Amino acid sequence: MKINQFLRNYEQGIRQFQGINLQSATLSESVLVAVDLQYAKLIGADFSRCFLTKSNFSHAQLNWADFTYSKLSEAVFNGADLTKANLTGAFMVRSHLIKTQLSAANLSHSNLRNGNLAEVNLCGASLYRVNLREAFIGNSNLNWSNFQEARLSKANMKQSSAYQANFTRSFMKEVNLSNSNLTEANLYGARLSRSNLQNANLQNANLREAILVGADLRGADLRGANLQNADLQMANLDGAIFDDTNLSQANLMGVNINHTSFVNSCLDNTILSETLSKMLNFELKKNYRVNMNMAVNN
Repeated sequence: MKINQFLRNYEQGIRQFQGINLQSATLSESVLVAVDLQYAKLIGADFSRCFLTKSNFSHAQLNWADFTYSKLSEAVFNGADLTKANLTGAFMVRSHLIKTQLSAANLSHSNLRNGNLAEVNLCGASLYRVNLREAFIGNSNLNWSNFQEARLSKANMKQSSAYQANFTRSFMKEVNLSNSNLTEANLYGARLSRSNLQNANLQNANLREAILVGADLRGADLRGANLQNADLQMANLDGAIFDDTNLSQANLMGVNINHTSFVNSCLDNTILSETLSKMLNFELKKNYRVNMNMAVNN
């Protein structure tokens, strides 16, 4: 169907366009509220600055499509292919992107607050300063993605894989990353207060200067991680593994270290309570080899 005919039909009240072929179509700044484009062929289509509230793109082919600064609140993209699509600045509050392909897509500065991104593929995607507060992103592929300075507070990202993902200086207060793979992830300066990292794999992750106050790290694997200058006050480290971990100048005041392993850890100038210092000294002398020069606070 030609673009003019498509727009004319829409103006006449038609909303069902399932399976339509509009590849490479230019629809910039169009008003297409509640349009149904399920299974449509829209590869390379230009929807920049469109009004697409409550539109349905389920299972559509949207590779390389342009949605920059479009209004897409409550839109549905379930099962759609948005590989390498550009969604910079898109407003997608309460949208649904279940099992959506967004590999290498650009979602920088977009707003996906309260969105449902279950089992989404964001491998290699750019999400610089994205807003995903209170969104569900569980069981997803986040490998090599860029979440630098993203707003992720209260997001549910449980059981996801974020291998070598970049969360530098992201806002992740009360985020749920339990049972997730964060191997070699960059969480430098991330704000993770009261976050749930229970049983997470953080091997060789960079958590330097991260804020983990009150975080749940029970059973987490932090072997080889860098937590230099990290703030772990009141964190629950029960059963966590800190073997070969750099905890120099980290703040461990009030932490729970029951069943916690510190084999070959660096605790140089680590801040501890007097009670915790005595406990660690006793356990470490008995069981562990560490580099210790701890700063003790009463």
